[in-house]
Amino acid sequence: MLELIPPELPWLLVIAFIAGLVDAAVGGGGLIQLPGLFTALPQQTPAALLGTNKFSSVFGTGASAWRYARSVRFPWRPVLLAAAAAFAFSFLGATAVTLLSKEAVRPLVLTLLIVMLGYTLAKKDFGALHRPREVGRRELLIALAMGGVIGFYDGFFGPGTGSFLIFLFVRFFGLDFLRASAASKVVNLATNVAALSFFVPSGNVLLALAVPMAAANVLGAVTGTRLALRGGTPLIRKLFVVLVVVLITRMAWDTFSTP
Repeated sequence: MLELIPPELPWLLVIAFIAGLVDAAVGGGGLIQLPGLFTALPQQTPAALLGTNKFSSVFGTGASAWRYARSVRFPWRPVLLAAAAAFAFSFLGATAVTLLSKEAVRPLVLTLLIVMLGYTLAKKDFGALHRPREVGRRELLIALAMGGVIGFYDGFFGPGTGSFLIFLFVRFFGLDFLRASAASKVVNLATNVAALSFFVPSGNVLLALAVPMAAANVLGAVTGTRLALRGGTPLIRKLFVVLVVVLITRMAWDTFSTP
């Protein structure tokens, strides 16, 4: 029986748990889990590793979204509209991979991350208070545009999707970081399901690894959600800043270290 267990599985379970924990609070689980998969399974195709990552993370994202929805109130209409747009546009983003160069997008994403970090640090009360705006036609249009852009980006490129969502929900809807993180999970769940609708039928999921990793990811997500709810907005704001700094560092390295 032990011979049937892939030797990489114990390491990948640890990675999946940590990724689920971090992702539940501020997003960015893919920054941990995907490199772990590529390091542990260099013999596998990128498509199979991407599909395995999405399969595992969709369960963790779903678990954290469910727990947040039970504990935190946020405006469902714009969130669900953004999720629907993100689901649809993630397909377009995945299609654009064959038409556009990711390398051309890196400098733009790096610039946006730096602006986002500067804005968050400059405004000390940004995301600290929950001051939800009345949801009217303007807010619904913003949600639609936001979901479309983020969905396309996640399907095409991906790094920092959760951080961008949190920032936008705080900026345009007046949510605090805790509620923005909760809302972002619903939209992220939609993009992950959209990606899986491609990866699963095409056979690009390593189920022997993806299923146990999904269980570990859910356990991490439940733990991370509990920590986030207990620590509240101050904890999530700090984690958000740390994650964006990590994203900027990684993106700068990928942009300027490539010959």
